[in-house]
Amino acid sequence: MAVEPKATIAADPAADNQQEILEKFDKESVVRQFANKKIVWFVTLLAVAYSLFHLYITFNPMPQLLQRSIHVAIGVALVYLIYPVTKSQDRTKVPFYDWILFLLSLSTAAYLIVEYQAIVTTRGGIPNTMDVVMAILAVMLILEASRRIMGLILPIMALLFLSYPFFSHMSFMPNRLMTRPYDLGDIFGQLYLKTEGLYSSAIGASVTFIFLFILFGAFLAKSGMGQLFNDLALALAGSKKGGPAKVAVVSSGFMGSINGAAVANVVGTGAFTIPLMKKVGYSKNFAGAVEASASVGGQILPPIMGASAFIMAETTGVSYGTIALAALLPAVLYYLGVIAQVHFRAGKDNLRGVPKSDLPKLKEVLKSRGHLLLPLVGLIYFLAISTPIGYAAFYTIILTVIVSMFRKETRMSFMDIVDALASGAKQSLSVMVACAVVGIIIGVVSLTSFGTVMTSAITSLGAGSLFLTLFFTMIASIILGMGLPSIPAYIITATMAAPALATFDIPVLVAHMFVFYFGIFANITPPVALAAFAGAGISGGDPMRTGFQALRLAIAGFIIPYLFVYNPAMLMIDTTGVATNATEFARPEIMSIVIIVITSVIGILALGAAVEGYYRTHLNLIERLVLGVGALLMIVPEGFTDIIGLVIVVLVAGLNFIKGRKEETATANSTT
Repeated sequence: MAVEPKATIAADPAADNQQEILEKFDKESVVRQFANKKIVWFVTLLAVAYSLFHLYITFNPMPQLLQRSIHVAIGVALVYLIYPVTKSQDRTKVPFYDWILFLLSLSTAAYLIVEYQAIVTTRGGIPNTMDVVMAILAVMLILEASRRIMGLILPIMALLFLSYPFFSHMSFMPNRLMTRPYDLGDIFGQLYLKTEGLYSSAIGASVTFIFLFILFGAFLAKSGMGQLFNDLALALAGSKKGGPAKVAVVSSGFMGSINGAAVANVVGTGAFTIPLMKKVGYSKNFAGAVEASASVGGQILPPIMGASAFIMAETTGVSYGTIALAALLPAVLYYLGVIAQVHFRAGKDNLRGVPKSDLPKLKEVLKSRGHLLLPLVGLIYFLAISTPIGYAAFYTIILTVIVSMFRKETRMSFMDIVDALASGAKQSLSVMVACAVVGIIIGVVSLTSFGTVMTSAITSLGAGSLFLTLFFTMIASIILGMGLPSIPAYIITATMAAPALATFDIPVLVAHMFVFYFGIFANITPPVALAAFAGAGISGGDPMRTGFQALRLAIAGFIIPYLFVYNPAMLMIDTTGVATNATEFARPEIMSIVIIVITSVIGILALGAAVEGYYRTHLNLIERLVLGVGALLMIVPEGFTDIIGLVIVVLVAGLNFIKGRKEETATANSTT
């Protein structure tokens, strides 16, 4: 039988408006609700066909330009059917002009299919007039689709880049930014007829990897994986000190890794976990912040990492398995930091967990839904034996369907499978559109060498200092991440900022992980902390206070990237080892990894205690400052600083422990 939460821990009325909150902070959720059943079926069948197309080309690939253009064209066509022009527009029908845009979107791929041989042979990639017309049409359609699904920031940024080659040769441009003149054929031929523009490596990753893993997530959700994560977290941590907050961290982390949608994850899981946290005594702002920091962190958590790892693999040439392994220790340390603060806050405010009688039993949870973990185990196995990523995703989708049949309550019917195929296609649209729009930026950078200029500018600002260069790169990544989804933010910073770090001989994977981290954590960095604002919408807290609290909970995430730059062994790679090329790494000695793990764990725990001002009992300001210094010395990967930090941490923690025992004894004596 299915394990359901007891009535005593059901979500409260504050969560009833979650769709309204989701639409406020996540433009992707503003979709049409068709009144005409024929349109519903048409869109569903097209979405299912879109998914089946990707499953087919996994084993029967087409020429890159063609399969990428089909991926974009059908996806953009679906956007015009599903997403309204504005939020206030009537969402029950599709206006006639969106049907026209739908057909025009399909025509952009149809043209390339018909003209493909002429483009690659007769014309040799040199565009004619009709090529330019279709290219302009494709760019306009993609920009409007981006505005509907993500807002104005990304298309405006793309337009700014697109305008650059039109003016880059003019005399008013600074010398550093001047280029040769470009005509329409140069610019739009680059964007439409080559795989360096709209159909760049970003779209390549979307069509071959990301789509399939989003589809995998849709199948997992349909089989009841979300319920399993919630029940497991409740059974394992719900009764512990401050248990509901720990439940939120664990369940949201796992779900965030699979779906990669921070805001949607906050609203979806937060509707259940935030009321629980409030019920045991956590403040509104803290409850919303816990959910936000946990949901955002899912994108750095292997094995799926919200699909961004596949973009990184495509961009850097580093294997997905290496990226997932490298991300493991930093992700664990991040979540340890969040859980530490949650635990110490519970101790400081004397917050208890949910009574065990109101929680599902671990044995019952595993018996009812534990088999749903098998697809994740299968995925890890397939990747571990170097199965091609697309094949691994395909096999795990099939495995999910098979495994769901083991229990009646998780069994997927034919219509469930159809719904999962359609849902996965719809969920992929935002990533596809983002990758296509970022392709405009990539195309311009490639055509004009603008990336070299940006690299030079960042290096100049850093004045030859690695730390200053890292700092300015961090600021650029955060600013981009505030207004953009994590994937386009990463791609843009990886294109323009990450090369600046290469001038300091930082390995490519380390540089890309650095910008990746800060682009993600922009979601909880005020003043535009969308994930935190969504958490505040569910909890009823103050958005800015929730944002700053989430920033505080995620403090480890802002320190860890600097650490793995200065000591890449934290990523379980050894840059001093022998490698055959720049994207391969030797493994560091196991002892160095063990030392880093031990010192980092102690440092992260001590940092959490210092931030919350509590260990065994309350810490005064001086104790917090000294403990914080000791924690940072422990986290810094140097033997001498580790020893000093350990002495400080042990001394402060020991004195606080003795103080806490005395307080407990005094309290016990007074009550007797």
